[in-house]
Amino acid sequence: HQKLYAYYLAYIFFQIVFAFAVLRSTTLSVGNIFLYIPYRFSAVSETSQFLFIGFYIFFIINLLEIKKYNQPLTKALIYFGRFCLLYGLAIYIYLIVGKDSKISSEILAIVRLIVLPLNLVMLIWIIYKVKHPLLKYFVVGHSFFFIGAVLASYVMITKSNYHPESIFNFPYAPTIIFQAGLLAEVFCFAFALGENIFLLQKEKENTSQNLITQLQKNQQLQENMRVELDRKINQKTEELIQLYSKIEKQKEKQLKNSFTQKLLEMEMLALRSQMNPHFLFNSLNSIKHLIMTSRNEDAITYLDDFSTLLRSILYNSNREIISVEEELEILELYLSLEKSRMGNNFNYYIQASNREELSQFHIPPLLLQPFVENAIWHGLSTGNNPEKTLKVTFDTSDSLKITIEDNGIGRKASSEKKKTQKSMGMKITQERLALYNHSNDTSIHLEIKDLENKSIPVGTRVTLTYSY
Repeated sequence: HQKLYAYYLAYIFFQIVFAFAVLRSTTLSVGNIFLYIPYRFSAVSETSQFLFIGFYIFFIINLLEIKKYNQPLTKALIYFGRFCLLYGLAIYIYLIVGKDSKISSEILAIVRLIVLPLNLVMLIWIIYKVKHPLLKYFVVGHSFFFIGAVLASYVMITKSNYHPESIFNFPYAPTIIFQAGLLAEVFCFAFALGENIFLLQKEKENTSQNLITQLQKNQQLQENMRVELDRKINQKTEELIQLYSKIEKQKEKQLKNSFTQKLLEMEMLALRSQMNPHFLFNSLNSIKHLIMTSRNEDAITYLDDFSTLLRSILYNSNREIISVEEELEILELYLSLEKSRMGNNFNYYIQASNREELSQFHIPPLLLQPFVENAIWHGLSTGNNPEKTLKVTFDTSDSLKITIEDNGIGRKASSEKKKTQKSMGMKITQERLALYNHSNDTSIHLEIKDLENKSIPVGTRVTLTYSY
């Protein structure tokens, strides 16, 4: 799409240059300004015509997405466009250094006799092969251009504007006819670009709706899997209970411990493979809002970051441990999305004394995200503080110490507001942390502290200390 608008801008620019070059040869007051420009500027008239035709061809290739419909047609148009651009530059040099004006006029006439039929062939070829929704604008616009170019060339070659009985007997007839065709074509393509923007917005809305539908299907699938998993767990539990009654106490203890560990591992996998539904749907609503307000570039950027975060979570869902540096990258992406969603009243700061050293430490994947999410949803979002701040610090001066601090309402006030809700994510995260400490030589100590100023809650601090 950037190429599309760049070609359109070049197409309009050289049309304006052509208009100014033509005005120089008239007696109009505006044209008289260009009488002070050196002679070689007059050669720009022929050059600018073929330059804007060349960029026009590349604009059409991108506007109608011709490459999707016919490769030979695309190649032919590319060669035709390149020829126009090269001829425009070559004729400029020739008109500057050339001495024989008769030969120059013959060259211009011959080239037009070649280019105009080629335009007609390309028009018919495109109409026959391309089925793009914007084709109608191209047909009407190109017809205006072709008719104007043919009439202008006819008047110029036959000099009809100098015949008293001719309908084209008026000053600057070839220029006026050609410019009228160009102006009508520009209006057609302006409408085409407007409809193109509408089609892009509609496509993005459909993509967002499809994504929402797919997420809902995935959620239902996950729920079905959970029910089936619960059924199997209950079935296995009954079998194990019957088995426990027949074996020795020590063996019963060992089997129970093994089963408990497997259950915790399944809970770890469940937590790694999920994201908070509130965050997912709020992100999709944010994308929808950006599209509806025509902030297409912001929506594309938000959607790219959102898809990158989902891919990171999917990639890490089957990994037992990741480096703290990788966890930090996921956290930065998550916080940038929350920043986009919450606006300027939310700010976050991430400080790392030595980012390279973070790659030497390993933790379970998505260990920090539930703490940050809890701080935003239960600490900051429910508070009345106009400036909501979250600080995440990674200190490697003495082993590793991770601090997550917010200026929210604190745990006590948060629990008062949400008595009926249980933070299952926090509970499972603590169980994951306990299992990690039990299964590894290293351990991570967790401390959660309410921050107060004269007995008034001013936030919460979560500290994770890495020790050997």
